[in-house]
Amino acid sequence: MVDVKVPLVPNYAQTQPEIANIVIIGGGIMGMSTAWHLASRGVKGIVVLEQHEVGRGSSAKPMGGVRANFSDPMNVILGKRSLDTFRTWKEDFGTNIELAKVGYLFLARTEEEVANLEEATKTQNDLGVNSSMISPEQVAEVNPFIDPKAILAGSLSPDDGYACPAAAVAGYMRAAIAMGVTVMDHTEVLDIATSGGAIESVTTQRGVIRTEQIVCAAGAWSAKIGEMAGHTLPVEPVRRMIGLTTQMPQAHPTVPFTLDLSTTMYMHNYYNGMLLGISHPQEPGFNRDYSFEWLDAFNSAAKIFAPTLQNPQLDSGWAGFYENTPDRNAIIGASDRVAGFYYCTGFSGHGFLQGPAAGEFMADIIQGRESFLPHDGYSTSRFEQELNSVIEKNII
Repeated sequence: MVDVKVPLVPNYAQTQPEIANIVIIGGGIMGMSTAWHLASRGVKGIVVLEQHEVGRGSSAKPMGGVRANFSDPMNVILGKRSLDTFRTWKEDFGTNIELAKVGYLFLARTEEEVANLEEATKTQNDLGVNSSMISPEQVAEVNPFIDPKAILAGSLSPDDGYACPAAAVAGYMRAAIAMGVTVMDHTEVLDIATSGGAIESVTTQRGVIRTEQIVCAAGAWSAKIGEMAGHTLPVEPVRRMIGLTTQMPQAHPTVPFTLDLSTTMYMHNYYNGMLLGISHPQEPGFNRDYSFEWLDAFNSAAKIFAPTLQNPQLDSGWAGFYENTPDRNAIIGASDRVAGFYYCTGFSGHGFLQGPAAGEFMADIIQGRESFLPHDGYSTSRFEQELNSVIEKNII
């Protein structure tokens, strides 16, 4: 099994630089992906600041889904481009992310959900994603836990799956450090100074770093960083919990990463056990304590369409944060208020799977390069007008 608690590298920087070209706040998948993409292009003077341990925030979960089966075209593009990176990860970065290409399966139990999945599947197909609508009987064939009488249809994307986020962060970090990036863990940002509407410096408990460019990749903690810089980042931390069942002598049947749109229950294999969860009621705030209170909602959902999963025997669990935005889409862009302030955050539960492409996109924006998406595609400016963007439907 992947031990996500082992130190990712032994050689964090011990002395904080006094000057930096770019300071990236946040040492998760977004911060490290951005750092690596910039460094691989020859950018020098990059400093990554992490308030806790690198890869131990929202990127610390034991396994994270990787997929391109979204309803929003830009999310499809980010997911598909990131999947291309994950498929050759071990060869390119030297860490084993344990990529399991088991597929992704969304379940529909209302006519509206069926229509939404049909529309999303067409969008995905138009953008080159291998996905299709399948019947309840076909759903039961690929996932025997599901009662076909309880659903109307499913959407299956067989090229998707899951992997280990902490191992991906480790790979990016090792490669970035090798190219001269300075990584500071246990380093908390206390203040950001501006002058004349532009970034001037960052203050941590270790001292001041003079810089003209900052990237906020702080995940659930991003709103505070935005406030320091003078640019509102509408990101709200929301606690989410999962359970890991007892490891059995023999593995369960291999099933796709399966999500039910109505109940928000989800499941996939975890070695010889199962990873189980549900998007339990919203719990804003920074409480990361784990409890079993989500099991009542999970059991109620399982009773409807996966009855054999009721009352699971759990060995362990995990609590972490979604970093939600109002429309459940990421915010990536350059501030139009504070020169030199950039942001790559607010991924609302699908950050890991978009991390490689999001970091590339962020690097393109910083360098003013033409990119695979319009630079303002994920800008916070969309929240300052009447919201025209459609909320992503293929999420829970």
